[in-house]
Amino acid sequence: MQNTLDNLHNNYNQIEKAIRYIDENFKEQPSVEQIAHSIGMSKFHFIRVFKEYVGVTPMQFLHSVTLNYAKEHIKESKSVLDSALDIGLSSSSRLHELFVNLIGVTPKEYREKGKDVLITYGYGSTPFGEALIAFTDKGICYMGFIDENKGAVYERFMSLWENATHLQDDNKAKEYLQNIFIKKKKYDLVVKGTNFQVNVWKALLNLPNGTVATYNDIATYLDKPKAVRAVASAIGKNHIGYLIPCHRVIAKSGAMSGYRWGIERKKILIAYESINKEEQ
Repeated sequence: MQNTLDNLHNNYNQIEKAIRYIDENFKEQPSVEQIAHSIGMSKFHFIRVFKEYVGVTPMQFLHSVTLNYAKEHIKESKSVLDSALDIGLSSSSRLHELFVNLIGVTPKEYREKGKDVLITYGYGSTPFGEALIAFTDKGICYMGFIDENKGAVYERFMSLWENATHLQDDNKAKEYLQNIFIKKKKYDLVVKGTNFQVNVWKALLNLPNGTVATYNDIATYLDKPKAVRAVASAIGKNHIGYLIPCHRVIAKSGAMSGYRWGIERKKILIAYESINKEEQ
């Protein structure tokens, strides 16, 4: 099972390099051959690996991450959010449908930064690169993707829960990542934030797989249409990457900017989910 995640991880690294090359050379409209050459692969091997991983050809993928794709899906997501309003942001029924319970820490726990709490953490492969994942007996309390920023990701995790007792167990971390990405198991999420931030993160959980929304959509959904910047700030402080899907929020123009774990990863996540909509 872990070999599967390791293989997906390696494929992701190649795809990320390809997307970065495309971003840097977009005006020249590079061919598939040029993209494959830039990452040291033959054209046909590159196409095969890309399609095996993402489910479409490189050119189809590129089309799926254009502004046109994003704009088409913004309209779809607005209708989803409008429907969610009928359920209510605080409704446990919607979160139950998602099989996810968002647990906010108490004000005392917030101030004490995890005092008297045992947090197990570790590193492992995912289909979207290496990740640090941390969890308590209540649920997952941190997940961050790693590129060349392993130290920074670890420091952010420690700053959030600096007074907790920390136990590193990479084998247990890999088991959690397998359950999430291969077995599609759902876990409760333990979050640390202000009431407003937690409400923003709850709103993100109402975005189904394969859809995107704008910062304006989320602000309107929260009945705070003028709080777009505050919404963007709250999204930027999300400390459980992927599971709280901040990657599904884009600018009103359709631009995919402002993702803590890299724009290339954000594009890959959105395209991957658009192709695998039925998975939740």
